[in-house]
Amino acid sequence: MSTTRSTAAGKVLKVLSTFDREHQRQTLSEIAQRTDLPVSTAHRVVMELAGWGAIERGDDGSWHVGLRLWEIASGCPQTQILRDVALPFMQDLYEGTHENVQLAVREGTELVFVERIAGHHSVELLTMVGSRFPIGSTGMGRVLLAHAPRHIQDAVLDGPLRSWTPHTVTDPKALREQLVRIRHEQVFVSDRQLSESTTAVAAAVRIGRTGPVTAALGIVIAAGNASRLRGLREAALRAAFAISDELGRRAKTTA
Repeated sequence: MSTTRSTAAGKVLKVLSTFDREHQRQTLSEIAQRTDLPVSTAHRVVMELAGWGAIERGDDGSWHVGLRLWEIASGCPQTQILRDVALPFMQDLYEGTHENVQLAVREGTELVFVERIAGHHSVELLTMVGSRFPIGSTGMGRVLLAHAPRHIQDAVLDGPLRSWTPHTVTDPKALREQLVRIRHEQVFVSDRQLSESTTAVAAAVRIGRTGPVTAALGIVIAAGNASRLRGLREAALRAAFAISDELGRRAKTTA
């Protein structure tokens, strides 16, 4: 078979990969256009996915990710244990702050949000569970980048760095110095780096106090609350330590 032709599995993955934060609902023609598949082929793949429950059709005729796919994804071993361990501490952190509390992991040079708790009066966020961002763009991402392998750091800092706001630090030298401070201080305040309306406080989550960094925990508040930052830094660090300790205990019992 020619290597230029997509396999059946490849076509399925192409269709699924068209759904993201900016394209949560799509028509069949939009899916075909984004996958470069003929409309007839896209229709066949879409109907197969719909029959299995991976995608569903809305009342307006557009397609969106189905519950079956979400159920499968939520069982990912990499994040299931992490979320189970972290959630009680995230709930305590939310009760103590009544602000957005988020948990994220690194995948390559991207940040993936795996859990979030938000209140009715919390500041509106650009992020959501399952969304991805370049790892250098957010406070939590910079914490993960600070503890990432050297080749990941080089790939990010040697490449183009997006400026989300006038406050976004994009100078590679300044960012390298920032990563050193993050490793030393263990907690990082990202002030209006991703959005001019938000400030984030982030801390690393390890497997045990000295184990590898496996995630980042963050609190996101409305910008302009500088008086609260010291207390939030301490709260984020305590919660991150508590999650790390529990992950370390579980790692020992399963070793």
